[in-house]
This record gives sequence, structure tokens and C-alpha cells, in this order.
Amino acid sequence: MYLGHFSLREAPFSITPDTDFFYPHEGAQASLNMLLVALRSGEGFVKVVGDLGCGKTVLCRQLLKTLQGECVTAYIPNPDMGPDDLLMALVHELGLPLVSPFSRHNVLNALRDCLLAHAQAGRRVVVCIDEAQAIPVRTVESIRLLSNLETEKRKLLQLVLLGQPELDDKLALPEIRQLLQRITFSEYLGPMQAHRVGVYLQHRMAIAARDENTDVHVFEPKAALALARCSGGVPRLVNILAHKCLMLAYGEGLHRVTPTHVRLAAHDTPGVSVRSRWAWPWSLPVWRWGSAARRKALAWSQVEGKQEGGP
Repeated sequence: MYLGHFSLREAPFSITPDTDFFYPHEGAQASLNMLLVALRSGEGFVKVVGDLGCGKTVLCRQLLKTLQGECVTAYIPNPDMGPDDLLMALVHELGLPLVSPFSRHNVLNALRDCLLAHAQAGRRVVVCIDEAQAIPVRTVESIRLLSNLETEKRKLLQLVLLGQPELDDKLALPEIRQLLQRITFSEYLGPMQAHRVGVYLQHRMAIAARDENTDVHVFEPKAALALARCSGGVPRLVNILAHKCLMLAYGEGLHRVTPTHVRLAAHDTPGVSVRSRWAWPWSLPVWRWGSAARRKALAWSQVEGKQEGGP
């Protein structure tokens, strides 16, 4: 609704993991660098743990995009499945034809032959497992067995686990400690630093801009700081709040986002931190709602929030 108002060709703050909008803040760039160095060095198992909404999925997709043409890659977005189903998902991702009967033994043999063929052709195979904290304990053994596929010189399969902090708790369980010992590189992906949020907002506005004449400095510096405080630097929350702020500014016919817009958006968004000094004077409800345009903009943001999926 506000694209024409701000001269944009697409929504700049969608919460879908679009690599076109990937922003390499310190944590994201460090994680990507670690993954690339580890995989190019031939490491078998690497891991990235990040808090909810901090960009693990877009990092994963950026990794796959970077490795395109360099490796054979596979992506498993939801590993909450049994051991056999996980093997079949991997076979499907690698485009491996199977001949019945589909026994576990036959699937593993076919997978090994496929990986050996790639190795002989000089191709590395990288598998990224997103939301890895959802892997059932009984399925972890299948992943460990996959790490046994190797020649005398190299691993036939390299695995990247990306998950929430619960992944570390699961890997610490005594019954799967053998897998933990095989993870050679780990990285933590946290929120952005506060001073990066303003640059992040400009970055996404520039990517979504209709042309080079589009003004990408829509968020006032104090508004960007307020947004950083409310979101804690979590990219998903930054996107949600920024989207609502643009709708509020559009509803008022403005081309600048102010701290007032951020406060209104924060009060409308569960999961954000609103400082006590920003508490609203409830005896003056007009301050919160301001105008019919603001009420309409907030209503639109709530409807759109129900229609969007999370990253």
C-alpha cells in the first residue's frame, strides 16, 4: 500500500528470508565466513546456533547461494522426521533416482555410490539442515552415520546444522554425544548491534528502491535508535516494526518515520520491549491513536501480519 508513496518497487521489510536483502552485520558475516572456511577446508560437521528471529534461515540461503556452482548442495528446512524419512529427503534433494524395494540398506548404498561419484568428479556435497533443534533424538543416529561416509582422504558429505539454542541442549544429551564430538566448528549468531540498525534500515530501503532517486533515509536517526531499543537488534522484530512504521507514516501522508511512529508500532507488536519512559499517558488516548489515519494504518498492519509467514 505504501510502495508508491515511498517510491519502492517491493516491500523492504518482509519477514521472508530473501537473500537479496541479506545484510552482513558483524554476527552474520562472522558466521558466513566461518561456514565458508570450514566447508572449503573439508570439515565434515559445522554448526551455527542463533536466537529466534536472528536470521539463521537467510544465512543458510546466503551460504547456499555463495556455494552455487562450487558444490553440490542440498537443503532440508524441516528435519522433524524419522530416520528413514530424513534419508529419503536427502536422496530427493540430491536428485538421486531409486529403484524399489526402498529398504534402508538400499537407500544408504545408493547414497554412498552417488557421493563417491561426486567425489571422483571433484565435487563436494554440502547438506544444510535448518531448524536443527527439531531433529528427533532417534534421527540423530542417522545423521551420525552419514558422517561416516568418507574416503581415506576426505569426507563424502559435509553437514551444516543451523538451529536455536535448544540445539546445544540436545547435542549435550549423553546418548548423542558422539555427534557433538564430530562438530569441528561452531558459531553463534546473535542480534545486530544497536548502531547497525540504522544502516540496516537504509540497506533494505535501497534494495527495495524503485530507482536511484528514491530517498532511502526515511527513518530519522532518533527513530532508528528507538527501533533498535525496542527490537533488541533482532532482525525479524526490526522488520516487523519498520513495516508498521512505514504504514503509519503513509497513513499520515508523511515521508519520514519519527520516534512517535516507533512507539506506536512497538505498542502494537507483541514480543518487543517498550521502555518505561516511553509509557503512554493513558489519560490522553488521543496521543496514542492520534488520528483516524493512524488507526487505519495499525489495522492494516495487523491484517498483513496475519497473512505473512515467519522467517
